[in-house]
Amino acid sequence: MKNLLFAIGIALLAGCTDTATRLKDPVDYVDVFTGTSNSRWMLGPYATVPYGMVQLGPDNQAAGWMGGYEYSMMNVSGFSHIHAWTMSGLRIMPANQDFTKDDGAPDRPYKGGSAGYHSRIEKETEKAWPGYYSCFLYDASCKAEMTATTRCGFHRYTFDKQCDARIILDLLFPAEDQAEILDARIDRVSDTLIEGYANTIVPATKNMEYKLFFSIQFSNPFISMGGWINDSIIENTSSVAGSGDVAAFVNYGTKAGEPVMLKVGISLVDLNGARNNLKAELDGFGWDFDQVAKAARKQWNDLLSKIKVEGRATDQKKFYTNFYRSFAKQTWSDADGRYCDPFEEIRQLPKGTEIYGGDAFWNSYWNFNTILALIAPNIMNNWVNTQLELFKYTGWTNNGPTGLEHTRVMGVTHEFALMISAFQKGIRDYDVNQLWEAIHHNATEQGKTLEKSGNVGMEWLNVYDSLGYVPWDVSRRSSRTLDYSFADFYTAQMAKALGKTEDYQFFLKRSGNWKNQFNREVKWQMPRDRKGNWKTDNNLFSGELWSEGNAWQYSFYVPHDIPAVVDLMGKDLFNKRLEEGFQKSEKFKFAAHALDRVQSRVSEYYINQGNEVNLQASWLFNYSGKPWLTQKYTRAILNSYYGDTPYHGWEGDEDEGQMGGWFVITAMGLFEMNGGVTDSSKVELTAPLFSKITITLDPKYYQGKEFIITAKNSSPENIYIQSASLNGKPLNKSWIYFSEIVKGGELSYVLGKEENVEWGKR
Repeated sequence: MKNLLFAIGIALLAGCTDTATRLKDPVDYVDVFTGTSNSRWMLGPYATVPYGMVQLGPDNQAAGWMGGYEYSMMNVSGFSHIHAWTMSGLRIMPANQDFTKDDGAPDRPYKGGSAGYHSRIEKETEKAWPGYYSCFLYDASCKAEMTATTRCGFHRYTFDKQCDARIILDLLFPAEDQAEILDARIDRVSDTLIEGYANTIVPATKNMEYKLFFSIQFSNPFISMGGWINDSIIENTSSVAGSGDVAAFVNYGTKAGEPVMLKVGISLVDLNGARNNLKAELDGFGWDFDQVAKAARKQWNDLLSKIKVEGRATDQKKFYTNFYRSFAKQTWSDADGRYCDPFEEIRQLPKGTEIYGGDAFWNSYWNFNTILALIAPNIMNNWVNTQLELFKYTGWTNNGPTGLEHTRVMGVTHEFALMISAFQKGIRDYDVNQLWEAIHHNATEQGKTLEKSGNVGMEWLNVYDSLGYVPWDVSRRSSRTLDYSFADFYTAQMAKALGKTEDYQFFLKRSGNWKNQFNREVKWQMPRDRKGNWKTDNNLFSGELWSEGNAWQYSFYVPHDIPAVVDLMGKDLFNKRLEEGFQKSEKFKFAAHALDRVQSRVSEYYINQGNEVNLQASWLFNYSGKPWLTQKYTRAILNSYYGDTPYHGWEGDEDEGQMGGWFVITAMGLFEMNGGVTDSSKVELTAPLFSKITITLDPKYYQGKEFIITAKNSSPENIYIQSASLNGKPLNKSWIYFSEIVKGGELSYVLGKEENVEWGKR
C-alpha cells in the first residue's frame, strides 16, 4: 500500500510539473543570459525596460565587432548605460584596489594595476532578469546591482568590508563601434551630485555624433572627487573637462554592508533633460532600489502577458525570452517630450507621444510588423509618428534612426513597410496626408547625403528608374533591385488605399522590376551590368554583390509576389531547390556561422536563419503546393536554430530583436509574407509550437477581446496539421486574413506525426 501511495505521489508530482510552470508569470520564463556568449554589443543581460533609453549592464571585452558582454568571461570592466547600435555612453565601476586610471585588458587575470580597475567576478553570483542585473565583484569586494527606468539607471554597490573605495565615471571605454570624445565635462555640484556631458562621435558611421548629458545623485556624501584627462591625473578637483580619454572618480570610506547608491538620469537633449528625467522617473521611489526593480519587472510582465502560451516549460522559456528580446529598441525623447533631431535642433513632441530609434528595419516587416500590430499597436503608432517627425524637420524618414541620426543602415527604406502596415491595420493616430507625402517623396526623389547629418533615401533610385534594375557595376549591390521593387509594391498599396489610381498603377508596374534581374535561362537572380549583360562569372554562393546574402538566397526574395517566382522558376524546380537548401542546411542548424568567425560576412550557405535575407524561406512551401514542408521546417528551425543557453541562443546576428521576433510569430504559427502592407493582409499558417495560445487584443484598435489558437495532440512529434477550423468552421487553406484575427475568435488545429499532403494546398 505504501509503495502504491508513493507511486501515485510521484505520478501526481510529474503531472503537476507543466501545470506548476504554467502558474509562473510570463516574465519568470525569460532568461536574459540566453545567447550572450558570442553576441553583439546590443545583446546582454542589461537592466532595461521595453524600449528603454537606458540599457544598463556589464561590459567585459575589448573594442570591436561583437564587443560588449561575453558570458564566458569571468570579469567585468564596468557597467555602461547605453547599448544601442553604434552607440555607447557613461560607464560606472566601483573599485577599492590600488588606483589605476586604466580598465586593463579584459582577458588579463587580476595582477594589481597591470590589469586595470576591472574586476574578476564570482560567476555563480551573477544574476539577472528583466529590469535587474547583479554580480559580486571579487577584486572590488563589492556586490554590484542595477535596475532601470526608461531614461534612468539605478545602481546599488555594497562593499563587504570597510575600505577606501572609489566610484569611477568613465566616458571613453571599449565598445563594438568605438567612440571618440570630442569634448566632455564632469562637474561636482555637491558632495552628492555630479553632472556633465560627453560630446561623442563614432568614426565607423562617419556622421554618428551625439551629446550625452547626465545627472548623477549619490545616496551617501563622497569625500572627494578626482579624475583624468588622457594621461593627466587630477586629484581633489571640482571639475574635469577636455577631449579624448575623460573620466572622474569619487572617493568613499565605506562601511561593511553599507550600500552606496547612484541614480543616473541621461538625455540626448540637455542637462535639464537629464535632471527632469531623474525627477519624473525616480523621485517617487526615493532611494528604494528594490521597488524600482519591481516596477521594471512589472512593466515587462504586463507586456509579456499579452500573449499566454501553454506547453512545455523549455518552449515557454524560449518563447518569452525571444518575446523579451523583440522590444530591445530605444526611446530617444525625454520625459517632457523633447528630443534632438538629426540637425542637432531641439524639438518638442505632442503630449503623450515618444520618439524611437535603433538598429535597421531591414526586413523586419517579417516579424516586427506582426508583433507590434497584435501586441503593441501604440508602439507601432509611435514608430509612424517618429518617422513623420524626422520627415517634417529633415525631409526624409530613416530606416535605422540610431540616436535619431540619419545613417541609412542597410541602404533600404523598410520603415515604410511598417508605416503602411500600421495604416492598413487601422493604426492611424497621425497625419495620413503627411504619411503619403513622405512615402511618395521617398519613392520619387533620388537619395542623397544631408549636410550635418547622413545618407537618406534610395541611393540608386535614378538608375533603377531608368534601367529597370540596379547594375552591379554601378552599385556593387544587385540586391538593391529586389529591395526597390518591394518598396514600389508597398508604395502602390498605400496609393490604392488613398484612391490615387495613377500612382497605384505606376508603382505597381515598377514593382515588377525584379523580373529584369531574373535570368530566365538559368532561372536565378543574376547581376547585370549597366549595358544589360549578365555577369558571366556569377557565383550563386558569393556574398560579394548582395547585402549580407547571396544569389541563391535572394532568388527567393520577392516578398510581394512569390506566386510569380514559383511560376518563373517552375514549381518543381522551385521546390527541388528549396528542399535541397533545407536538407543541406539542417546539419548546420540553418545558420551561416561566417558572422561568428570572420569579418567579411561572405555567406556561402543555403538557408541562413541567422540573417534577415532568409527569414521567409521556410514559409515559401505554403506557396508551392507543399505546406507540410513549411510545417516541417518552421518547427525544425524553432527546435535547432534557437536555443535556451548562454552559448546557444541565436546562431547569428540577432539585431535588436529581429531573430527573437521571428521565433515569437512562428511559434504562434503566424507569418505575414509581405509584412501586412495590403488592404487585405493574409497571415500564413503553420503548426503552432504550443497546445494553447491566447493573444489579448487592444480594445483601442480592435473589436475583438482575444484570439485563441489551440492545437489538439500537440507534442514534439506531432508537427503536421491534419485539419483546422476557424471559429468552428472547417479551414482548408494555409492562411487567414489579419482582420479575422483582430475580430477575436479561435483558430483550432488537430496535429499528427504524419504529413497531410492534402491540407492547405493553394
